[in-house]
Amino acid sequence: MNQLFQILHLRTEDVERLAAQPNKPHQHDYEELIIGVAGQLEHFIDFKTTVLEAPFASFVTKGKTHRVQPGALGGACNMWVLRFKSEFIPETTFQLYANYHDHANISLAAGACFRRQVVLCELIDGEMQQPVPDLGIVRHLLSALFTMIESERRKQVPEEQLRQSTQNTTFKNFLAILEDYFRRPEGVEFYAEKLFMSARNLNLICQHILQKSVSEIIETRKLIEAKNLLATTDLPVSEIGFELGYNEKAYFTNVFKKKSGQTPTEFREEMRRLVNR
Repeated sequence: MNQLFQILHLRTEDVERLAAQPNKPHQHDYEELIIGVAGQLEHFIDFKTTVLEAPFASFVTKGKTHRVQPGALGGACNMWVLRFKSEFIPETTFQLYANYHDHANISLAAGACFRRQVVLCELIDGEMQQPVPDLGIVRHLLSALFTMIESERRKQVPEEQLRQSTQNTTFKNFLAILEDYFRRPEGVEFYAEKLFMSARNLNLICQHILQKSVSEIIETRKLIEAKNLLATTDLPVSEIGFELGYNEKAYFTNVFKKKSGQTPTEFREEMRRLVNR
């Protein structure tokens, strides 16, 4: 996906068209949230298939192997599909990885809270239909939507059932600490000490959950923030690099290009072209 954000509205007439298209398990380079208002969704993720009936929410993190097949129920299908790059809501994205790991699909209760979620989707869609959408407004609405989904889940499921395994709790704590320190030039040992564990064990946990080392996760978080700053500010590239713990512009540029395939300047120019279309 070459956009920061995209929203799609699937209706009953789309079901047959989508069913006729090839649909193999796949991965994508963006995050995806599906809000089911009517109909059902057959979702293959985490190597198992689940059939969800609306109302529901399904969040697929970047890089997860999955397959979705929307279907009509009672002759109706109505779903919102929201896709966004990790850097679009960087403060929220990494916490979503922890909250939704092994919990991609959430059945929701019909009622006032769910209706508000649908209204948020409609507001986001309305903003994206504007000649020049204000992505700042969309960003805040999307964050509010995730907050509402999490609030509703906590109302429905006893706290004991929401408690994650020791590994997932450690991973969630690591991400919380990372949010406080990722701008500093700290390595694996620093985060392991904060969690009162060895660097080896922290790496094993991160490999199990995200299939990435601690160092890769740290660099990914820095990259997401770098992209956010490049897309939303006029700060010089050297200043952005320095803010994220890179003392030399050349080193920051090399790391950025290696991870994203573009230099920071090329990425900024591409984002400006996309936003100003």
